[in-house]
Amino acid sequence: MNLLSLLSLSCLLSMTTAQAASQLPDVSQMLKATDQLRVGGGNMQVETEITTFQRDGSVEKERKYRVYSQAQRQSLVLMQSPAEKGQKVLMSGDDFWMLLPGSQRPMRITPMQKLLGDASVGDIATMNWAEDYQASLVAEEKCDDKACLHLRLDASRKSLAYQHIELWIGKKFYEPLKADLYVQSEKLAKQARFVMDKAQAPTAVVEMLLADQLSNHKETRIRYLQRQPKTVPEQWLNPMFLAKNPTLE
Repeated sequence: MNLLSLLSLSCLLSMTTAQAASQLPDVSQMLKATDQLRVGGGNMQVETEITTFQRDGSVEKERKYRVYSQAQRQSLVLMQSPAEKGQKVLMSGDDFWMLLPGSQRPMRITPMQKLLGDASVGDIATMNWAEDYQASLVAEEKCDDKACLHLRLDASRKSLAYQHIELWIGKKFYEPLKADLYVQSEKLAKQARFVMDKAQAPTAVVEMLLADQLSNHKETRIRYLQRQPKTVPEQWLNPMFLAKNPTLE
C-alpha cells in the first residue's frame, strides 16, 4: 500500500471514529429524560401508595402518602393512612426530619429511614438522579429482548441514600427499566424494577418494585396513583413551622 493510500485510510478511520463519537448519546440529557418519566417536571404533588408483600406474594401491609416534590431538592411527605396520620417527613437538601403528632421537636433522620417494608424516605423523597449523581454509559445491552442502555450512577455526596446505582433504561425513550441500588459499603441493598404506563410510548412510571437484597428478600411496591403540579407555601418547608402547625390542610 502506497503512502497516499495509507493517508486516505487514516483520514477515513479518523472520520469514522469522529462520526461514531458524535452519535454517542449525551448521558446527562438521557438521565434528565429518565427523571422526567419518573417524577415529572417542576413542583409536583404525588399521591403514593406503598404495599409490602409476604414471600408467598400475599399482601402484608399497605399505606398511602402524599409527597410534595419541590425545587432545590426539597420534599414534604404527609402520611395519609390512619395508622400514621399526622406524621410528616421533610427533606431540605441533605437534611431530613421526622415530625410526629404531639411533639414540637423535629427529629433528625437519614434518607435510609424506613417508611414501610423496604421503601425508605430516600426512595420517595430524593427523586432527582440527574442532579445528585454523575452518570456514565457502560454499554448497550438487551433487557428482556428490548434494546437498553446500561448506566453507572455515582453519588455526588456521601449523604445520598445510595452511593452507587447500576441503571438500565430504554434506548429509545430512556424510560427506567431496572436498577441495582448500592449503599456506602458497596453492598447491594435493593433491586428495583419499574412499570411504565404505556409499553410502546411511555409517558410516566406508575410503579416501582423493590426487592430487598440484604435481609428479608421480600418485595415492596410503590405505586404513583396521581401526579399534578403543586407549589406549597414556603413555610411548609421549615421544620419548626411544621412542628408548631400539625395541621396543614
